Amino acid sequence: MGKLIYAANTSLDGYVEDASGAFDWSVPDDEVHQFWNDHERRIGTSLYGRRMYETMRVWEDDEWLADEPAVVQEYAQVWRDTDKVVYSTTLTDVSTARTRLERQFDPEAVRRLKAASPKDLSVGGATLGAEAFRHGLVDECVLVLHPVTVGGGKPALPTDVRLDLELLDHRRFANGTVYLRHAVRGVGGRHH
Repeated sequence: MGKLIYAANTSLDGYVEDASGAFDWSVPDDEVHQFWNDHERRIGTSLYGRRMYETMRVWEDDEWLADEPAVVQEYAQVWRDTDKVVYSTTLTDVSTARTRLERQFDPEAVRRLKAASPKDLSVGGATLGAEAFRHGLVDECVLVLHPVTVGGGKPALPTDVRLDLELLDHRRFANGTVYLRHAVRGVGGRHH
């Protein structure tokens, strides 16, 4: 049985994107990129919403990678080796290998996928991640906190659900970025 892991780069004030939708402040250096490579290598299936999939599918394309550092090229291969499920009502098809399109997020189907998976799964994107948290599907939360505040934007974690967490691991990187890994011990009710 695989665990479902929500993983995100976030600003210190808790956002994955600023108010204009930018996330250029979270571009990793080689050390943090290697961390993400190692993290993603453990993932058998990635769950994406449309926007996160459209951001990530660049890893399928070789043209831009030729002059990139080895750590970046390695990530592309790790990403390609992972199965992907994209949840979208607007996409007509998917353009990457090992990818299937689902019209709606079905919590029971995700529970079955977790139960049948020999490897861990990830959920990418704050919107889909929040949905997975609300349904009690997320087992672990991995956040890489960048030393920047952006003052608003898209929250990394759901703002209407209480999550009881237990710190499992942490690490400080040379660039001031901090990794935190928590187990989700409980999901409380919605708060409005």
